[in-house]
Amino acid sequence: MNNLLLRNVRPMAGETCDILIRDGKIAGFGTFEAEPGMAVEDGSNAIVAPGLIDAHTHLDKTTWGMPWHVNNRAAVLRERIDFEREHRLEIGIDPHRQSMRHAIGLAAHGASHIRSHVDIDPTHGLRLVEGVWETREKLDGIIDIEIVAFPQSGVMVMPGTVELLDEALRQGCEVLGGIDPCGIDRDPKGQLDILFALATKHGVPIDIHLHEAGELGAFTMEMMFERIRANGMQGKVAISHAFALGMNDYLRVGKLIDEIAKLDVAILTTGAPSAAVPSIMRLKEAGVRVGGGCDGIRDTWGPWGHPDMLDRAQVIGMKNGLRSDRDLEHVLHIVSQGGADVMELKNYGLKVGNDADFTLLAGQTLAHAVVDIATRPLVVKRGRVVARQGQAVVEMP
Repeated sequence: MNNLLLRNVRPMAGETCDILIRDGKIAGFGTFEAEPGMAVEDGSNAIVAPGLIDAHTHLDKTTWGMPWHVNNRAAVLRERIDFEREHRLEIGIDPHRQSMRHAIGLAAHGASHIRSHVDIDPTHGLRLVEGVWETREKLDGIIDIEIVAFPQSGVMVMPGTVELLDEALRQGCEVLGGIDPCGIDRDPKGQLDILFALATKHGVPIDIHLHEAGELGAFTMEMMFERIRANGMQGKVAISHAFALGMNDYLRVGKLIDEIAKLDVAILTTGAPSAAVPSIMRLKEAGVRVGGGCDGIRDTWGPWGHPDMLDRAQVIGMKNGLRSDRDLEHVLHIVSQGGADVMELKNYGLKVGNDADFTLLAGQTLAHAVVDIATRPLVVKRGRVVARQGQAVVEMP
């Protein structure tokens, strides 16, 4: 098993100490002598934080490491979805190779867990999911991957998708996805009824992309709230993006947030620069679980993004207009403990008995680490060093 003594580190920028790890678990904080045969690493007084969590991404989509993809298309959601579905094979986006590149990049930059939406549609069947499953198996012990069965092209408008989702969940996808019940399917009752029926059948949580803004998005949220109550799924539903919570109606948003908190609906944000996004500080005040994700990176949708949750933390922080150290620390919380709370991870965090999943951060304080985005000196997964100075122990394919 993985035994390690990590010397001279500052847990969450606190006092310097050693961390003792036995059998992949945190055994203690303090001052220790190395046990016979135990690996020893010197943290050089770096900050140690729990493993970063990318709780909203798309491992099957990136063109990372491929020739530059020329994108001259209009930024229209339906057009981007259709182009990607119909052209990804000719472009050469192999789901296993590309998800490996994306996931290894996240691990090299301190991530310990990923929730990835993976497209399922009649054009590709379960081929994309199978590619990411292969990646998950090969990266076991490097980074943990949870897969969302994601009907990006729609449910009602794509005959055969419901049966594919059912089979994907039967084969082991941990979460059921959805997308814009009004904007994509133009049938919110039909899509949501099917999704909640599938989720209750398989006993899985739901994570729905909701790009719908303003009052349309609020309407969809309220339809989701009705089904959460009817199916007893409090605490088992997440809304990704939730752009409607960024609308310019303080009281209307407040009522939605109150209901979100009451039903324990989680919110996942990417800090999307091109959209009105939820206020992470307002959600914090309401006690809502909030995680973050890098979303799609360098794909057919757009050229931006990096497989690095500190980079995404900076995007979220700037989009929310945050400046104080306390608020920047909360952004770090969102891309670590917050994501773990949304994914309901067990044994996560810097406590004795928990899994030894953590990353070293360069910086004087937590806020400094978020702003500087320096190379991660060391990344540990279940007591094993999996990356040094931004380079993972496994090579990119």
